[in-house]
Amino acid sequence: MTIKALFGKVLPFVKPYKKLVVYTLLLTAIGSFAAQVNAFILKYTVDTISDLLVAKTPLRQGLYILGVISAILLGKEVVYACVQFGQKYFGEKLRIMIARDFSQTIVDKILTYRMAFYTSTDNESGKLQTRIDAGISSLTRLVQNFFIDILPLFTNAIVALGCMFYANFYVGLVGLLTVPIYFYVSQLQANKLSGFRRNMRRFRENKSNQIINLIESITVIKSFVREKEEATRHQDIQYEMTENQMATRKTSFLFDSIKGFIEQIGVVIVIILTAYFVLNEQMTLGAIMFHIMLFNNVSAPIRQLHRIYDEVNDALIYSESFFDILEADQERESTGEYRPASIRGKIELQNVDFAYPNGTKAIHGVSMRIEPNQITALVGLSGAGKSTVINLLDKFYSPTSGKILLDGVDLAAYDTAFLRENIGLVLQKNHIFKGSIADNIRYGKTEAPLGEVIEAARKAYIHEQIMELPKGYDSEAHLLSGGQQQRIAIARMFLKNPPIIFLDEPTANLDAIATEQIKNSLDAIKVGRTVVIVSHSISQIIDASHIIVMERGRVVEDGTHEELYENKGTYHRIFSAMANSLNIQKITESMNNEH
Repeated sequence: MTIKALFGKVLPFVKPYKKLVVYTLLLTAIGSFAAQVNAFILKYTVDTISDLLVAKTPLRQGLYILGVISAILLGKEVVYACVQFGQKYFGEKLRIMIARDFSQTIVDKILTYRMAFYTSTDNESGKLQTRIDAGISSLTRLVQNFFIDILPLFTNAIVALGCMFYANFYVGLVGLLTVPIYFYVSQLQANKLSGFRRNMRRFRENKSNQIINLIESITVIKSFVREKEEATRHQDIQYEMTENQMATRKTSFLFDSIKGFIEQIGVVIVIILTAYFVLNEQMTLGAIMFHIMLFNNVSAPIRQLHRIYDEVNDALIYSESFFDILEADQERESTGEYRPASIRGKIELQNVDFAYPNGTKAIHGVSMRIEPNQITALVGLSGAGKSTVINLLDKFYSPTSGKILLDGVDLAAYDTAFLRENIGLVLQKNHIFKGSIADNIRYGKTEAPLGEVIEAARKAYIHEQIMELPKGYDSEAHLLSGGQQQRIAIARMFLKNPPIIFLDEPTANLDAIATEQIKNSLDAIKVGRTVVIVSHSISQIIDASHIIVMERGRVVEDGTHEELYENKGTYHRIFSAMANSLNIQKITESMNNEH
């Protein structure tokens, strides 16, 4: 990322606020000329007082001149204070507006990206958060500093340099030659520090990601008493960051000393040169202070160069990853335009292969047919590819090869939003959003009135438990247990009421009684819909009219429960293992004894 490229990317975000920019530029021009007034007044004061002393003029005349000078200086300070206030206010307003636009734009963008973007190891949640936060912070700080610090400082320097040249060409030349030398040293400093800054970005991303992982896995850490090991792992990152920070500071201090030395050489040359012209009677005595003050106005932005370069380089480094996220158009979710009047729910997979972004091949040459208005169960051991099929059917991922047809039309041709509006999805672990229980259920149909929300909760057998809470449906959803949260997710699906339902271990986190209740609810909603269920529950598998058995990413068997059980193949082995794990024989004996 170059400075030119960076400003090219930031410019579209600045354009909507052209008026703010114009006001700032106008104030900058006024402030730059006002900043030179002190030098001219000081020169006039010294020369006038010197003449009065030589002429032995009465004190009254001298006091009158001092009064006029004081009034001019005070008036200038009032103007300058107003200018500075305007610059800071408009600059800060511009920063706040652009920060808002950056934040909203990147949120709008990442919501359009396909699932592969989020499952990439380069885009773990902690890393993404650090890149986005640091990118917005550095970019908006750069915009603010440009209008509050950089632009006024350099405009002041240019005007001051012009005044020096106007007064004396040679003194102006000294000021002019000092600037490129200082720029050159600052550029060397920036190049030297860029490697350290890139390392720091990586350390911060890893640290942020590790802290998020630590918080998410705190139960496992404590259960295995691994606090010490996790603290040591975090300490290693901290030590690496510390070494990198010290190297950065050491380099900065070295170059700052060199730049300070260059500036002082410039001051000494200006003093000597001006004194020479005064002694040679080519300048008045006030010219010494005049040129020193103007040179200070030229060197002021030079003294700020290290900080300005720090800001610019931070923006360059963090903006790379920020704009990589913002402009990741190849990651945008593909969508078609097909929106039929209704969906029957006939699904066909034709020789489908799929590999995840990390290269793991999940399914191989899978072909299957899912009939409309029927319950189809996907059965197989963990890692067989069942959930991957669900992900493909919901268009979270696209097949590597092969085709998926819905009602005879390629799934890729469907409008993605329309497709998902017609699909209900209940996962093994469903996300509960921060907010009330009612809002979480209403996520299935945002405009639903409370009556429909309550009806959906009743169908999911969670209404009574919600009413036991102090605030009922206005209670925080995070107060619910894992099983209760699962039923909130199922209530969302009842509220959405789609023609196609995908159930991926929907009762995995529920107790036996809740599972029976939810099974009754699911049985009711399955009627007249296309249902695909992934489950290790014997009762749900037996209820399916069609069973597809998967093993190691391939379809190995296909048929009804009776047919597959009689085949004595993979399904027979899996079903028998499920039955044995439940100790069916002892359960049957207990129930027979009861009767």
